[in-house]
Amino acid sequence: MAELTDAELRKELVALGYRPGPITATTRKVYVKKLGCLRAEVAAARRRGRGVPPSPARTPARPQQASPSRQRSGFNPSVGAACDTPKQQTEGRGKGLEYYLSQFLCLASFVLLLIFLGILVVKMVGSGWLDRREDNFNLLPVDCDKRTDDFCQAKQKDIIMNILHELYNYLSIQAGNFECGNPENLKSKCIWVSEAKDHVVNITGSSPQKFEAALHWILNTNKDLGIWLKGRDLSEPVTKVEEVFCLESAHPQMGLGCRFRRAVVTAIMNLFLFFWSLITLWGILIFLRYRWRKMEEEEQAMYEMVKKIIAVVQDHYKEWERNLERYPYVGIYHVRDSLIPPQSRKKMKRVWERAVDFLASNESRIQTESHRVAGEDMLVWRWTQPSYVSDSEH
Repeated sequence: MAELTDAELRKELVALGYRPGPITATTRKVYVKKLGCLRAEVAAARRRGRGVPPSPARTPARPQQASPSRQRSGFNPSVGAACDTPKQQTEGRGKGLEYYLSQFLCLASFVLLLIFLGILVVKMVGSGWLDRREDNFNLLPVDCDKRTDDFCQAKQKDIIMNILHELYNYLSIQAGNFECGNPENLKSKCIWVSEAKDHVVNITGSSPQKFEAALHWILNTNKDLGIWLKGRDLSEPVTKVEEVFCLESAHPQMGLGCRFRRAVVTAIMNLFLFFWSLITLWGILIFLRYRWRKMEEEEQAMYEMVKKIIAVVQDHYKEWERNLERYPYVGIYHVRDSLIPPQSRKKMKRVWERAVDFLASNESRIQTESHRVAGEDMLVWRWTQPSYVSDSEH
């Protein structure tokens, strides 16, 4: 079928009961495909014994109204049944993207809600279960200054455990106060080592050397006691007791009211972030839907403008044939000025430019030329289709 000439292709289509439009380089492939479909239908009908479809001599072909989306490609709307128009494909892609984006928003909302509930539960439960680490102090090994007798071992163990227990309670209470309003006006949760030593020595009645021995033991143990030893440079790890500048509790002790207040504040902040994220995502979706709708409206307006331009150029050509016009062509800007009122030209500028580009690349019946009119060079449109062939006859 590719070897058929345009006249033979038209003759074959007419013989099979189909009346084609103008056959150009753009529409030839579509009509060749249509001819193959008609031949296949005829062959199938013959196999079923139903005969060949009636020819145009016996059954007159009814004129078909082509939609704007079919007219822009320059072929008959019956051919368009084989494939979807670009407009329908664009609309389908837009609706598919909108569906998947809506599903993603629902899933994201559910996940954020689960995260919010998890944070609220953790904040309400608090870190009380970490206080049970104090029981591990009794299981830690103690160096009794290289003494091996049982009495010294037991005595040194009791002293060190008492110092560590009191130090842990003091640091955790100070850290809890700092987190819950800071009533003592502390500068940070890290307590100076001299202040912590004075408090522990006064409470336990032990010597400062025992306090330093407890710090040395904390540095050498591999277990997490909930006490952090920090130097002047907080980013550098401490390896010696002399480098210790302040002590900080890893597990602040906070009352029920403070825990509830912090949990509520955290919940409100997370709820705010959750709704803010949700509003942002929905805003993006609404913007995309608005943009898709505007693009569809602009495309529809462009198709309507193309129809009006074709009608104006064709009417001008017919009037020229009846000697009512001096030239067979009409200026492009003259067509624009006759179709778009002055107050709407700025708003319709993009639609007009898209319509002109569409005609230049997709409409074979209108030819763009340059002529000198009234002493000025201007672009004009000329209707190239013979007068006996018009859109109404297709």
